[in-house]
Amino acid sequence: MIISSATDYREGARRRVPPFLFHYLDGGSGAEQTLRANIDDLQQVKLRQRVLKGSEQLDLSTEWFGERYDLPIALAPIGLAGMYARRGEVQAACAAAERNIPFIQSTVSLCPLAEVAAASSKPIWFQLYVLKDRGFMRDVLRRARDLGARTLVFTVDMPVPGARYRDAHSGMSGPNAAARRIMQAMLHPRWAFDVGLFGRPHDLGNISAYRGHATGLEDYIGWLANNFDPGIGWSDLQWIRDEWQGPMVIKGILEAQDARDAKAFGADGIVVSNHGGRQLDGALSSARALPAIADAVKGDMTIFADGGVRTGTDVIRMLGLGADGVLLGRAFIYALATHGKAGVQNLFKLFEKDMRTNMVLTGVRSIREIGRDIITS
Repeated sequence: MIISSATDYREGARRRVPPFLFHYLDGGSGAEQTLRANIDDLQQVKLRQRVLKGSEQLDLSTEWFGERYDLPIALAPIGLAGMYARRGEVQAACAAAERNIPFIQSTVSLCPLAEVAAASSKPIWFQLYVLKDRGFMRDVLRRARDLGARTLVFTVDMPVPGARYRDAHSGMSGPNAAARRIMQAMLHPRWAFDVGLFGRPHDLGNISAYRGHATGLEDYIGWLANNFDPGIGWSDLQWIRDEWQGPMVIKGILEAQDARDAKAFGADGIVVSNHGGRQLDGALSSARALPAIADAVKGDMTIFADGGVRTGTDVIRMLGLGADGVLLGRAFIYALATHGKAGVQNLFKLFEKDMRTNMVLTGVRSIREIGRDIITS
């Protein structure tokens, strides 16, 4: 198929991977109201067009935590990303390093930290969940630090898993799930050979390294369900802030008071996020939550945002609403599933082209100039 825009990769992924994987990525919780709102609310943000104020000399670079990056985007932590292309986290991390943007590795990645860190020419960021197994948390933090990870992204909006009904219908979970996944793989031979056969091992590398034995897909669902901690509070996490000496970003903030609490906790940044609409269905979209949060903590900490970002225009919208940077989730996995590393590399080019066009037409010359004044009603 012809890829002319970043949004084309969704259809490419749908064709390439078995349904259980596509719907695991594409779906949300409950009736998927928040999933849809993330996209719809962001696309309703209108940009203020200015004339005769453009420039051929545009600066798309940004600086976070003392490091300069070429674009104001990072690749979000996505569980099981390695199932969408052969050793998918490695391919995505290498694409990000070559473009000088951060790759954030998920706790529940297919490829272990050591494999990804060895392949990437740049230090990775690492994402950690709040889990009951504090031994695992300490172990994986130590391994991440020893492998050169500089920034910790701490996800706090998943004390319990959301109700993701699509998974039961698609074969990710539910009755006879394993048999259904095998049948689906047989109907997607390119994926079956590239990932199913030659992309092994299919276990959760970081968890397997801690447990001392392979943790497959069935174990993954059960292990996570048993380890989420619904009773956790800020005071229970102080040991992590004390132990991790690098920058820490709290992911999953939707309220201004929670942003202030994250600052008081000692976080260096936050991610305005509803977990891609995969947790509390009916929660605010990121685009609606972001302005109030920016009003509360802008300048005091680095503000990232995700949710509904599918194009470079969406990145400009998020920056205009108050973000300092934007995380790409589904958008980059769609590209990874379609064309592997080359797909992610091309996605960066498409996003950059969109951003450059929008910067010229809104009259800004650098990312630092983008603010609320480029937004109109």
